[in-house]
Amino acid sequence: MAQAIKIAIVDDEQDMRQSISQWLSLSGFETDTFPSAEDALKSIGPDYPGIVVSDIRMPGLDGMGFLKKLMSQDSSLPVIMITGHGDVPMAVEAMRVGAYDFLEKPFNPDQLTKLVKTATHKRRMAMDARALRRELGDGSTIMKKLIGASPVMSRLREDILDIGQSDGHVLIEGETGTGKTLVAHALHAVGAKAGKRFVVASCAGVEEDELTRRLFGPIDEGGAIPLVEEARGGTLVLEDIEGMPMGLQARLLTWMNDQGAPAETRVVAICNLQEQGKTCEDCLRPDLYYRLAAMKITLPPLRQRGEDILMLFTVFADQFADEYGCAAPGVSAQEAAQLLQAPWPGNIRQLENIAERAVLQSRRGSGTISSLLMSDHDEVQPVMTTEGKPLKEYVEAFERMLIDNTMRRHKGSIVGVMDELCLPRRTLNEKMAKYGLQRSDYLN
Repeated sequence: MAQAIKIAIVDDEQDMRQSISQWLSLSGFETDTFPSAEDALKSIGPDYPGIVVSDIRMPGLDGMGFLKKLMSQDSSLPVIMITGHGDVPMAVEAMRVGAYDFLEKPFNPDQLTKLVKTATHKRRMAMDARALRRELGDGSTIMKKLIGASPVMSRLREDILDIGQSDGHVLIEGETGTGKTLVAHALHAVGAKAGKRFVVASCAGVEEDELTRRLFGPIDEGGAIPLVEEARGGTLVLEDIEGMPMGLQARLLTWMNDQGAPAETRVVAICNLQEQGKTCEDCLRPDLYYRLAAMKITLPPLRQRGEDILMLFTVFADQFADEYGCAAPGVSAQEAAQLLQAPWPGNIRQLENIAERAVLQSRRGSGTISSLLMSDHDEVQPVMTTEGKPLKEYVEAFERMLIDNTMRRHKGSIVGVMDELCLPRRTLNEKMAKYGLQRSDYLN
């Protein structure tokens, strides 16, 4: 869940501090109050989860000095300055230094609320972007998002670690919803360019002139720089590369060749054609295709990932149950078999949607996972397999999911799991070892 944004109110006058705090609290904001800038600086660091409302004239460290210290440690922190009559020139100077805005006393409380709302929205976006950059720079964190114990997922993680260490351009192929952009993030995060820029551009549904301008310039009137310049030294991800016009493909290839070796900027191209019975080779110039496909990653469709389907469903259902404040729905043996047998044309994205809908209908006390699957696959009978897997695989996948869910529910209590599943301790230990389940993973 997102962390609540706070409002730090800094004013040496107690009545003013309290009145601002009371008004903003009634407007739904969480406030912190400080009688001096010195006190505020003890609590406001570079990652302060909020904004600052400060008087400009205070004894000791005044508002201008306070603002400069805040800007030196976090220039993205919105600071609203409160000025007295005649202090407008000083407030204008504060804006030059980096203040978000200022209000002149006496001010309308509604005006303050409106200003605080826009400032907190800006702060939330900045903090989210900062958290994303940190996550993308942490290879271990993003690799954990590539969930799955199937052999194809094990190979995929190995390929990402291997290819991520190189400087070569990469082509990622796979059906829609298989996580191609996540893999692009992972390649960047585990490689030498992890701390550099990561820029994503879509080639689908954009006119050739517009896409050319976005990628190569010239700089537009709004000052947006070309994406090849924005990504310089880092990674440029081109989603839906199959939608790039042939003329622009030639220019892209020239730009890639001009970089020399090793390339200053890595290109990761994402192709989304496999579900149409085609490959990227059918839609790209041969010279560009072979330049990109020297390092190629093909993502497996969800229907080929076996018990990963149940593992992913459990993870998604737990996440949504936490978000909506309810218990995750149970999965019967029949529903587990249906989850494993479904064709999943939308792959992981579709499974995530099913998990969310299952949580929502469980919260209402109605509906089944089977009904959700049937509504998504009207033409598929609920017990009809699409991959022809042996019964043993379905039984083992359900057994693993059942033990996993029971361990979660009992928070790692072996005795609780033994009692609920009517299993002797030795049998439970053997099955947990067989399915790679560790008791320590369930302890809170």
